[in-house]
Amino acid sequence: MGYKPRPFDLAQGKPSRAAFLNKHTIIYSGCYNVGMLNITYEYKLEPTLEQEAVIEDWLEICRKVYNYALAERKDWARSRKSPIDACRLDREYIIPVDAKRPTFSGQCKSLAAAKKEIPELKRPHTHVLQQVLRILEAAFVAMWERGHGFPRFKKRMRSFVFPQLNKGVVQGSRVNLPKIGWVKMRLSRPVPEGFEAKQIRVVKRASGYYVMIVFQSDVEVPAVQPHGEPLGVDVGLESYLATSAGELVENPRFFANGQRKLKSLQRQLKRKKKGSNRWLKLQKKIARHHEYLANARKDFQFKLAHHLCDRAGMIFVEKLNLKGLAKGMLAKHCLDAAWGNYLSIQEWVCSKRGVYFGGVEASGTSQECPACAAVVKKDLSVRVHQCPECGYTTNRDVAAAQVVRNRGLAAVGHTVKKLKEGNADGHPTN
Repeated sequence: MGYKPRPFDLAQGKPSRAAFLNKHTIIYSGCYNVGMLNITYEYKLEPTLEQEAVIEDWLEICRKVYNYALAERKDWARSRKSPIDACRLDREYIIPVDAKRPTFSGQCKSLAAAKKEIPELKRPHTHVLQQVLRILEAAFVAMWERGHGFPRFKKRMRSFVFPQLNKGVVQGSRVNLPKIGWVKMRLSRPVPEGFEAKQIRVVKRASGYYVMIVFQSDVEVPAVQPHGEPLGVDVGLESYLATSAGELVENPRFFANGQRKLKSLQRQLKRKKKGSNRWLKLQKKIARHHEYLANARKDFQFKLAHHLCDRAGMIFVEKLNLKGLAKGMLAKHCLDAAWGNYLSIQEWVCSKRGVYFGGVEASGTSQECPACAAVVKKDLSVRVHQCPECGYTTNRDVAAAQVVRNRGLAAVGHTVKKLKEGNADGHPTN
């Protein structure tokens, strides 16, 4: 039996069962390359009804292309797992031994050939559909190299990317999207001078459509060297973070405080008929509430990052096992705190402000005295650090932050100043 591709069911966005089928350009916000600076600005779009219909159509076609390409890869993988004489016809397919594994380049060629038979694939820009296949390739690379799970089929696609742009795509409060045309946007911040737009991502959210524009400039950006006042940071749940200077930042607990309203909306949704107008309105309210919580958390983290940069020339943090914390008994509160997102924001703000950012080993920071380096065992219920060796007393989280600072200074080759015995505020002496 010859190798015959199964037809593409565009209505379902996945291969039909009749026969067998023949991390994306990542946008780095503020990532520094050699002699190249990239920054990403986000603006809200104000499209017309016709432009909204085009964007929705492109998102749906992107979803179908993604699911079809994923099914092609899954079918090839299943054919290599099962014995050739004992496969299930409804789940596994007999593929010739010499059939090559589906790759990004091979699927791009298949996509170009499919456009001749399926006119619907001609509506989106060619590069947009190719970026969808690149997203799938990045998902498989993450599975092979970083231990992520097997990619799943998408129920909806939330964004698409234009990886290459012509000059002059941003003019005032308008942006020129290829094959869509000029779209109005809210110019919430001025376009940076001396930068050129290199990439655009259109994102659909509960509050509307947004555009993320990557601006690039050919400038030399030297690496930040250790300098100035050191500051150690210890993140936690009782206090969002503690600094080695004795500052405790209250944990805002955005999701925990907003959970009451979310629970009420979800209970109302449960009593509505699925698919009705009221059901759809409540779905949108719930999505808007989730977006509000995410925006509030992100705004808090950016302001906190700038606040710390105002007070230090070097910032040291712990290298935490965030995946392990997200699976523990306090998983909901750890995910609500979003330490991983905060540390990424802090690193970006430090690079932008010229502040040195470094990570240190996290083990034992709460069990070590910052003044004499003695081991002081204590469980989580003990919130005050009191060293029996030197008598140094301070808040438990502040002591951990001071240990982080000491380890960071030792890592960069600076001398660690000793603390006064019994000093409650934890400031170093001269």
